[in-house]
Amino acid sequence: MRLLISVASATDAAAALTGGADLIDAKDVHAGALGRVAPAVLRAIHAVVAGARPVTAALGDADDEATIECAARTFAAGGAALVKIGFAGISSSGRAAALTAAAVCGAKAEGAGVVAVAYGDAVRASSLQAATLVDVAARTGAEGLLIDTWDKMGPGLRGLIAPGDLEMLVAQAHRAGLFVALAGKLTADDLRFVREVGADVAGVRGAACDGGRTGRITADRVRVLRQFCGTDAAPCLELTRRRAVH
Repeated sequence: MRLLISVASATDAAAALTGGADLIDAKDVHAGALGRVAPAVLRAIHAVVAGARPVTAALGDADDEATIECAARTFAAGGAALVKIGFAGISSSGRAAALTAAAVCGAKAEGAGVVAVAYGDAVRASSLQAATLVDVAARTGAEGLLIDTWDKMGPGLRGLIAPGDLEMLVAQAHRAGLFVALAGKLTADDLRFVREVGADVAGVRGAACDGGRTGRITADRVRVLRQFCGTDAAPCLELTRRRAVH
């Protein structure tokens, strides 16, 4: 299992890299679950990482095909190997498929891939359930599925989905050819659980920071988290390695 650390700045990225993160994820932590950083911030993060690790980026919740296609293309051109899109406010699988396909078109034009984001608190986000998004992601050419939490003031992922249900979702996504990342208030103690349900990637922000989710990433905290992840490779790294040296 691989460790993804969400960073808000080049300084955060340097600390995550020093601490041993496997993937460096650009995200504006003050703008919700999938806050999009400015393109200049992404470029600064990518410059600091300098190809040593893949860089990924959150694009927010999609609601317009042209806008999400443009954003995916822009962020892929700026160095993101994978871009993540959510579907808060989207209750139709057909609509989600159209948005994902548009993002895939934009990302692939620059050699990158797309991760569809399902929310453990989907009802609160007025979004589709994770099982539905597995099918959407697979048939529209996405590379992976992230299961996260939309309300960062609410329960973490482990408080929203039972372990057995998460294990079934991971297996469903793997059968569909997707890699799976889990996130949502994960702590160091949760990482063994993430491995046990079969996820490929654990996504962390708050547990890697001094001062909580909106605080500062520290290399020491990342090192502690990395120790819980093991050394087995996640399938997503094949794509992200190629993009990291592009």
